[in-house]
Amino acid sequence: MSLGPVMLGISGLALTAEEREILRHPKVGGVILFTRNFESAEQLQALLADIHGLRQPPLLVAVDQEGGRVQRFRGEFTRLPPPGALAPIYDRDRQKALRLAELSGWLMAAEQRAVGVDLSFAPVLDLGRGVSRVIGDRAFHATPEGVAELAEAYVRGMARAGMAATGKHFPGHGSVAPDSHLELPDDGRPWEEIEAEDLVPFRRLIGAGIGAIMTAHVIYSRIDPAAASFSPFWVEEVLRRRLGFQGVVFSDDLGMQAACCVGDFPARARAALAAGCDMLLLCNDLDRTGEVLDALPQPDPRAAQRLLRLAGRPASGWSELRRSRAWREAVAAVRSYDPSSEQ
Repeated sequence: MSLGPVMLGISGLALTAEEREILRHPKVGGVILFTRNFESAEQLQALLADIHGLRQPPLLVAVDQEGGRVQRFRGEFTRLPPPGALAPIYDRDRQKALRLAELSGWLMAAEQRAVGVDLSFAPVLDLGRGVSRVIGDRAFHATPEGVAELAEAYVRGMARAGMAATGKHFPGHGSVAPDSHLELPDDGRPWEEIEAEDLVPFRRLIGAGIGAIMTAHVIYSRIDPAAASFSPFWVEEVLRRRLGFQGVVFSDDLGMQAACCVGDFPARARAALAAGCDMLLLCNDLDRTGEVLDALPQPDPRAAQRLLRLAGRPASGWSELRRSRAWREAVAAVRSYDPSSEQ
């Protein structure tokens, strides 16, 4: 059985009988986890083993573990600073900031791989211009070059830990104030400005071989009338053809308010797939799963092959990782620039 084009959220700390059945559906390809799915590292490892054991090839398991405001697993996991905490360090000492970015990417990914998570949807490649409320300090820097350099270092760290990276939110969410979880943002800038600024980090990371990119539920009204997640222009023409991206394209969550511009859940799923997305996120609307799966065609073999390349590579186990010198040194380095650290 190949991996299908839908990544689902689940309800709690362990799979229900109904969820087991749904996750075996051929149009499902992955699971995205949230704080509601986490109690302890031990519980998480058991949940991940259960999910991965349901079918072959195993479903992909993902989480948003960026740091700062967006860190789903805490407790035994290292508290990660927001990526934006690296910006002032970068402005004072570029090489130090790049070292810290790489260590941060390694630490985040190493802890996730140690419990069995395949992917963290990171890094954010949006520009941190102080415009977007939802992006804010999730962005590495205000400048295209700063974001590109810090994100590339972060991705190198993730790769060393055995995890592919996912850059988001293409083609850039940092220049609109509205939160796409709550409303549909409209970025009215011309192509020339977006191409010269917002696309710079994406172009840089694509050149470095990033494995996946997530689209934005944002309309760029002077360029295309459809939100990027549902736009063949942005996905197929710009991302695939002009930028040469050959990896996996994730849509952002179909349950976000901005996605309502397309219609009901089946319409959103069909539109994102038709635009060129390989995997569609359905994070919280579990009661919509059946109608979404019924609305979609059989999995595309080409997309399924791309998805297989995102599976996490072999890594140290949880206890082994936490006994290692590399982990202790990375934790110390990350705490050294955490603005909320007590140390």
